[in-house]
Amino acid sequence: MSASPQAKTSNKPLLPGFGRPLNYFPKKDQPDFVGKLFPNALTASDIYFARTRQVLSQHRMLPIAVRELVMLQFMNSVTDKPDWHLNLNDDEISTRWKQEVISSGVDMTEKMADYCIDELRNLATIHAAEAPVIVFPGHVVKSDTAVSSELHKALQETVATFEAATPKGFKNWCPGSNEIIWDIVDPSLWPLVYGRSRVLLEGQIASLEDCIDRCGQGEVPPVPPDEETTDFGELRFSWGPESTSKAYSNKFQWLPCEVDISGRRSRIVSYINNLHPQETRVYDLIGELVDASIPLWNMTLTPFSEEYRPYKLRIPYLEVAYDPDPASGPESEGPQREIDESDWDYKDRRDEWIRATRMLVFPEPRKFEPLTTPLYFDLKKAFGARGLQVVVKLTNIELTPEKPKYEGESWHLEGHLNEHIVATSIYHYSSENITTPTMAFRQQIDNEHFDGKVIYGPDDSDWLLHIFGCEEDGPAVQELGSVDAKEGRLLHSQIFFNLELSGHRKIVALFLVDPHIKVISTANVPCQQQEWWWEKIMTTDKTRPAVEVKGVRPSVSQVPIELQEGILQDVDFPFDLEQAKELRLELIEERKTFALKSSKAFVQTDISLTQYVQ
Repeated sequence: MSASPQAKTSNKPLLPGFGRPLNYFPKKDQPDFVGKLFPNALTASDIYFARTRQVLSQHRMLPIAVRELVMLQFMNSVTDKPDWHLNLNDDEISTRWKQEVISSGVDMTEKMADYCIDELRNLATIHAAEAPVIVFPGHVVKSDTAVSSELHKALQETVATFEAATPKGFKNWCPGSNEIIWDIVDPSLWPLVYGRSRVLLEGQIASLEDCIDRCGQGEVPPVPPDEETTDFGELRFSWGPESTSKAYSNKFQWLPCEVDISGRRSRIVSYINNLHPQETRVYDLIGELVDASIPLWNMTLTPFSEEYRPYKLRIPYLEVAYDPDPASGPESEGPQREIDESDWDYKDRRDEWIRATRMLVFPEPRKFEPLTTPLYFDLKKAFGARGLQVVVKLTNIELTPEKPKYEGESWHLEGHLNEHIVATSIYHYSSENITTPTMAFRQQIDNEHFDGKVIYGPDDSDWLLHIFGCEEDGPAVQELGSVDAKEGRLLHSQIFFNLELSGHRKIVALFLVDPHIKVISTANVPCQQQEWWWEKIMTTDKTRPAVEVKGVRPSVSQVPIELQEGILQDVDFPFDLEQAKELRLELIEERKTFALKSSKAFVQTDISLTQYVQ
């Protein structure tokens, strides 16, 4: 449980991990409260109280029939097609699309296909052609037009120039990637390091203009005690002594930049960690990408807002039915009791015959009802004056004939709870000679839905797998499907690559910090990169005298190179690149352990059929 907010006894800013307990979050009676934190699947208490399944304790993520997931995937494929919103009105084209999916081998009926076409036609009438599309409930959103062609091209050209200035031997390859993943801007380098970084005191802000000048200013945040690294409910999840990671890290925190969204355009007002402030053009383009991402974040966060209308199933499933159903027929049908056969043996043999003979009736979609224009959550309206905090990452996947495969990542969630990340935008802005990767999604479901909501017989759980893709005593998690992560598309999370030619894929990832809470950012932590700091000193010191004159310190730039190197070696802050890489390895290892733990927590809740209704 979050500790009580400590009294202000110094001029520290009141932020989690510096002036506040690490696991602090605002409550209603506190002046910094602007609303409940969004549910977070990294939070054990949210999983325990089903907030990732139960929207603000009002609406639960209902299990979705496998057939409905097939419908969602079909509608996803249709909305991938050029001018889909126009071609839907051509009966010949829409009929061809329906027949193609019905004959493809997936479980798609005429009624299902008709429902999909009706929904898509209705969607096209209430949305502009360029509007983002909700692919899966939750909300997983895609858009091929949110980013303008001008921004798309500018990102390609500007980042290419930025890359070209990086000597080949100085590329920041992601550890363990076999020099396939180049992290151009990596939030894991030079993060906030408790007990070592420096945080400015209250009233002091590191701007883009002076973040390097302020290097070394501020106080060192103490290493948070272990009791501040736990989240209420965490003890609910226990896998033995090997699971030592905590919900909050008392070692590291990614540093988001501050984004002003009060005006017509978003402005990045503190440095992006590991992107030099002199790269003004890149900063401007990232700001434009934040602008493009906000409408998608609005849609993504809408299910967790007070005004959200619960998800309405296309295929409701209320009762298990079989046809034929020998269990309801006369006992004279099927196997008969043998001489000297016990009651139990006969029952087992007959039940086995019933299970082998009966045929499950699969549900069809309900009658289509026209969609209404939804009311989406509005980040600018809610937090325009407060601003957003965003972690930025630029990554290249570079494949060659010698290294032709990148297997992608396993199921995971981003960060520790220190960052309070609630939404992600991933923009694929360049691709060459590479197969289109996919991003897969899964969600927790209401594990109590089946009892009392679905009528089923005793000792009957076979239908769970066929209707919902779940099993009794299995995790209450459904894999929703995947979305193509093609160039020019703004999306979210898991990726798989596979090709045989040289190629690349370039990605910008924006991780949105929960706007209901402020965490330590680059506005609070001045530049920690020793190279930036040294370049600044060498540039500004050239105007100073070679020896001390009337109290003016001598120019470092006029000291012999050998002595300059000695000075750098004696500097323990800011960190040099080798120190930063060593710390990054610690951060990566810590997050691997936590990722394993959070993944276990995500699937820990089981489906249990404890009762039935006949």
